[in-house]
Amino acid sequence: MSPEIVTILALVAIFAIATFLPINMGALAFVAAFLVGTLSVGLSTDDILGGFPAELVLTLIGVTYLFAIAQNNGTVDLLVRGAVRLVGGHVAAIPWVMFSVTALLTAIGALSPAAVAIIAPIALGFAARHGINPLLMGMMVIHGAQGGGFSPISVYGVTVNEIVETEGLPNSALAVFLGALFFNLAIAVVLFVLLGGRQLIGRKVSTAPTEADLHAEHGHGRGPTVRGHGAAPGPAVGGDDDHEDHPDRPQPVTVEQVLTLIGLAALAVLALVFKLDIGFVAITVAVVLALFSAQRHKGAVSQISWSTVLLIAGVLTFVFVLQEAGTIDYVGEAVTGLGVPLVVALLLAYIGGVVSAFASSTAIIGVAVSLAVPFLLAGEIGAVGVIVALSVASTIVDVSPFSTNGALVLAAAQDVDKDRFYKQILGYATIVVVVGPLLAWLVFVVPGWL
Repeated sequence: MSPEIVTILALVAIFAIATFLPINMGALAFVAAFLVGTLSVGLSTDDILGGFPAELVLTLIGVTYLFAIAQNNGTVDLLVRGAVRLVGGHVAAIPWVMFSVTALLTAIGALSPAAVAIIAPIALGFAARHGINPLLMGMMVIHGAQGGGFSPISVYGVTVNEIVETEGLPNSALAVFLGALFFNLAIAVVLFVLLGGRQLIGRKVSTAPTEADLHAEHGHGRGPTVRGHGAAPGPAVGGDDDHEDHPDRPQPVTVEQVLTLIGLAALAVLALVFKLDIGFVAITVAVVLALFSAQRHKGAVSQISWSTVLLIAGVLTFVFVLQEAGTIDYVGEAVTGLGVPLVVALLLAYIGGVVSAFASSTAIIGVAVSLAVPFLLAGEIGAVGVIVALSVASTIVDVSPFSTNGALVLAAAQDVDKDRFYKQILGYATIVVVVGPLLAWLVFVVPGWL
């Protein structure tokens, strides 16, 4: 049996076992990567370890560690209340604020995972505090990032436009940008309606800090509430007699919160402007903050979602083995050999969507568009529509918990059952993978064909 077929069967087996048995899919994927990689693909263990997604793992660890500290010292609550004040306390507006901010960040050149890493913990913190469906909030952040992700100065946009220009295809920069933006905006509207957004309309929350907020921010009374997977037990720190005597007195922002805000601003500038690795920057900021209050934050490391790290690391290591086996090229060549442009465009959209749910969207966009070039140059089908469809189909699936963006949302969720939330994200991602490429094909390709 060829290595390509073996890897596909192994992938199916991983999903089947993880569906019916409570075994972390990442652990299964590591085993499959080792067995299939060495026995079928002919890779050494060093080769397999070369596919370990070290950058993503570091990003997940660094960002979740940093925001665990920010949550414990009340900075996340501070940012959430700031967002509430920004929209006058209208809860229904917050998901759209998060969508717009992440779209703006990626549109001006930020990497999609960097924008999601910065915004998702704040958005999910707000969702936990105000009873918003975390799936709605998390997906609004990701679709916002993908909506702005094809501007002419963004990574995705530059990647697609360079291929188009190099191959002599019609210029599609504006069409790709607007197509991706409005497609993701339309999905966001549907999500808002179906996931409880209508129930949020008319709801307002006070923009003034409550007594509980003040306790959480300043370490008074019971101390900060730490929830979620891996929360460290133990007594809280704090106690302020003056505050206990005057619970309604407005409290100033603490020095630690100011330092945390400076750290978050530094993270944004260094990652988005200077393009430094967000994982290294995040863990550096987290350690610096921990130095100022080491005893208070000794449990923050245990709040890192280690099960998510194992899940993502294992699956992406196996995907590397799948790529080394030539499975993606094998499937792509089989599709392009069909010779029917309309069908080829649809199948390429599905290849881009399915593979991108597990691998780098930037790389898959390049592969999908490059595979389409030969029949696009023949002029039998509208090139711009196909390029837009492939671009959209290859990126909307970043909602997958196996993609960087989906993993960041999963790791940032608060006050939820992580296993249940993972299944919710996976279920939504499955719908997007099944329906998304078809809709992109119907919207952007079929009208040009007709």
